[in-house]
Amino acid sequence: MSSSGTSAALAAGGRVEVTMPQMGISVSEGTIVEWRKQPGDEVVADEVLCEVSTDKIDVEIPCPASGVLESVLVGEGETVAVGTPIALVLTGESNGEGAGTAGARERAAAGPGAGGSSAAPGPKGTGDRRPATGDPGELDRSRFYSPVVQRMAAEHGIDLESIAGTGVGGRVRKKDVETAIAARSAAPAHKTLHTESPYRPEPEAQAPAPSARPALAGERREVMTPMRKAIAEHMVRSRRTAAHVTTVVEVDFSAVRRRRAELRADLERRGVKLTYLAFVARAAVAALQEFPVLNASVDGEELVYHDSVNLGIAVALDDGLVVPVIPRAERLSLEGMAAAIAEVAEKARTGRLVPDDVQGGTFTITNPGQFGAIIATPIINQPQVAILDLEAVVKRPVVVDDAIAIRPMAYLPLSFDHRALDGATAARFLSRIKAILESGDVS
Repeated sequence: MSSSGTSAALAAGGRVEVTMPQMGISVSEGTIVEWRKQPGDEVVADEVLCEVSTDKIDVEIPCPASGVLESVLVGEGETVAVGTPIALVLTGESNGEGAGTAGARERAAAGPGAGGSSAAPGPKGTGDRRPATGDPGELDRSRFYSPVVQRMAAEHGIDLESIAGTGVGGRVRKKDVETAIAARSAAPAHKTLHTESPYRPEPEAQAPAPSARPALAGERREVMTPMRKAIAEHMVRSRRTAAHVTTVVEVDFSAVRRRRAELRADLERRGVKLTYLAFVARAAVAALQEFPVLNASVDGEELVYHDSVNLGIAVALDDGLVVPVIPRAERLSLEGMAAAIAEVAEKARTGRLVPDDVQGGTFTITNPGQFGAIIATPIINQPQVAILDLEAVVKRPVVVDDAIAIRPMAYLPLSFDHRALDGATAARFLSRIKAILESGDVS
């Protein structure tokens, strides 16, 4: 990411405010994973300041200007909204002291209130409040709430004003809300005298609260990585939001296997690896043209239909899962699809994805079959309405013309949102994919 991708404002006194950047239209917040620089360190423009994780991708945030890192406003592990100030950089031009970094470094050591310069502005809409005690230069961020904190509080009926924040400037962090939720759950419930109805709504799925129990003999406890936590929240939110239903078809891959054998050597000479996934992706994109409701998304009470198929391909990483997107996949041939899948998978596994690579997906395919799985019920990638699963292609005995034959078979499960479509439509969509694959007419 270039320095232009980091929002920064030059404040009075030679300060540059570094803010959480916008990392795609659907990303509203980010978590600080690691600060590569500490207050007092010299920095140069475009040098990496910190690493940020979202529910889609991990990115490095560059410094927007040269100088000295004056202060860090958001600690490691904290989640804040896009546009939130996360650091201040002194450019060495404060109050006519000269442009050298030595003067800036002295002011950073003295603190943000030194030299008569103004403190950094607070988050938009919070005002420039300072605590009555403590560091007079520290902004009061106790009433700034990130989207994830607000969402958790709303879901559990927590009054954020009643929580003492442990973050920078007294800001309420996610773990503060989790502590409040756990404390309330541990409180004894009051018995009611009225007769309760036997018909009770199913409780909402919730991410497990952190346990305070120490590790027992034979146990080892590790805090979830930011990526793992983001995936967990995204999956729980999807299960709570969408009316999940999974339907499955079984496909005979004999025709695909023959077609693959015909094309494989020629494509490999051109540097393209032809996989079963490429055939399935090409067939799915063709079927989506006939069943556009599967290429839609839910926005409130509206269905949003998308003209292009922006195909997400789930890629397993050592510490999680990422879904890079192939834009306008309907324009690709079988060879183009195979090349595009290989490219996004390689970028994901080597850490070369940029925010734009994981934005705007309209339909997702996951491929656990490459690891030997034979059937699953995948969770929809919100706000999409469906996800297709390619399981392992294995030889099985099947009945062909009233005789037992051995064929390469695979299950294709489809999880869909029953709010957007019914089972009959999902079954017809899967049957169309099955027909395309079993005909071998994939180009």
